[in-house]
Amino acid sequence: MLRITELKLPLDHVEAALPAAIIARLAIKPAELLRFTVFRRGYDSRKKANIELVYTLDVELAPAVELATFKRFKRDVNIVETPDTGYKFVASNDALANRPLRPVVIGFGPCGIFAALILAQMGLNPIILERGKVVRERTKDTWGLWRKRELNPESNVQFGEGGAGTFSDGKLWSQVKDPKHYGRKVLHEFVKAGAPDEILYVSKPHIGTFRLVKMVEHMREQIVALGGEFRFEARVTDVLIENGQMRGVTLANGEHIASNHVVLAIGHSARDTFQMLFDRGVYIEAKPFSLGFRIEHPQSIVDRARFGPSAGNPILGAADYKLVHHASNGRSVYSFCMCPGGTVVAATSEPGRVVTNGMSQYSRNERNANAGIVCGITPQDYPGHPLAGIAFQQHWESRAYELGGSDYSAPGQLVGDFLSGVASSAFGEVLPSYKPGVHLTDLAPSLPEYAITAIRESIPEFEKQIKGFASHDAVLTGVETRTSSPIRIKRRDDDLQSMNVRGLFPAGEGAGYAGGIMSAGIDGIRVAEALALSMLGDTAAKRAA
Repeated sequence: MLRITELKLPLDHVEAALPAAIIARLAIKPAELLRFTVFRRGYDSRKKANIELVYTLDVELAPAVELATFKRFKRDVNIVETPDTGYKFVASNDALANRPLRPVVIGFGPCGIFAALILAQMGLNPIILERGKVVRERTKDTWGLWRKRELNPESNVQFGEGGAGTFSDGKLWSQVKDPKHYGRKVLHEFVKAGAPDEILYVSKPHIGTFRLVKMVEHMREQIVALGGEFRFEARVTDVLIENGQMRGVTLANGEHIASNHVVLAIGHSARDTFQMLFDRGVYIEAKPFSLGFRIEHPQSIVDRARFGPSAGNPILGAADYKLVHHASNGRSVYSFCMCPGGTVVAATSEPGRVVTNGMSQYSRNERNANAGIVCGITPQDYPGHPLAGIAFQQHWESRAYELGGSDYSAPGQLVGDFLSGVASSAFGEVLPSYKPGVHLTDLAPSLPEYAITAIRESIPEFEKQIKGFASHDAVLTGVETRTSSPIRIKRRDDDLQSMNVRGLFPAGEGAGYAGGIMSAGIDGIRVAEALALSMLGDTAAKRAA
């Protein structure tokens, strides 16, 4: 098959225009086009009065015609042979027969899901340990905080089946390098679990929270059917390491599970587990992250700024944005986890602290758009201990709790007042979506002075790209601190095992190797493969002995 890229058509083109464009692009006869599939569909909105759809297509022609066509266009970079994106397993149950212990996966967020799924599909019968509850019960607990101000530290936006990605916009794109096409495996498995087929071809696919809940359940059922075993409300409190080799884990109830191969997919908020691992000598280092606020505008402002007269077109949907500014004080400020037509949600996992995040449903039809506006932080801002970034995050989360009234309300401020340096007293056109509620105040004390200065400088710069971004009545809600893990549980490049503990495979966001659903899922696949190859080597060595 041939792949055609950068094929552009008008936004309102008819269905027949697509095969006609293929025939014209390849200069073939209509009968010579056997079939085609849309691999990706994006849009070019640089000219708002003439937005175009941009297609990548896989085209099948009659064999002789296909070969001749390929030769004619061999110098055209936009017409190439369709790559093989099918997933291929690195090992199988037959090759790993007579293994004494089962692999363990700690955490069942996006990374843990795909690590467990791949291991199960290879016949390795993983044991999955999740400190939180199953996703339905977890959803009830999460709503308990949002509606009743009741926090369950073990069952919330951060902890529980599906991980933090369950309560998010469900974005399924990433900028990570993916030469083995693991991302396609992630998307295909999501479709099998109930995601809409369109995630396979739209340029910025997303799912939304409600659909994610059902999909997570389906993927768990598939893993169980393949021989996987789940333990929920099973927090790991200790690890057994002998002479640099992983030997097992201990749960909060005292149970010990022996294993020589453990995937550590614990997420970016498992602070107690980070401390335990550090205490046991697992190599951990500090890494950069970001903190800031959530900003809300009417979605219509973003749609008009991005799409002009085509705003509201159902193919385009709710518009998003990606913004960055390098402030004069040396700090970078950027938009993070932008949620079109979404809501700001309470995302704390610890009592007496306030954390915000963004979430959308599949429809993205809420009134407001929201995004994190965050400032880069480096280990130089919290020098000393490798875990010092955790204390740094906690300090500002506790400050936000106090500024919000110490009842899990979040502190907030109108953008105009924030830029002028005065406390807000009443909402204007934009009503915040954060639950349990927003307490208007002055946000200046809620972040380090350098972050406040950089964000104040950045918002008017962002106005130059999105008219209305700096509008007086837009709302800032604090604080966003869990942009990524403040630590990296460093691993070797060749076999993805911990730098100093064999059999321990740090993975995903918590270990500092992913940022979002797609990159976490891809990392879960990579680590599962590395674990299987490690088991394969162990089995071969034992047979040889």
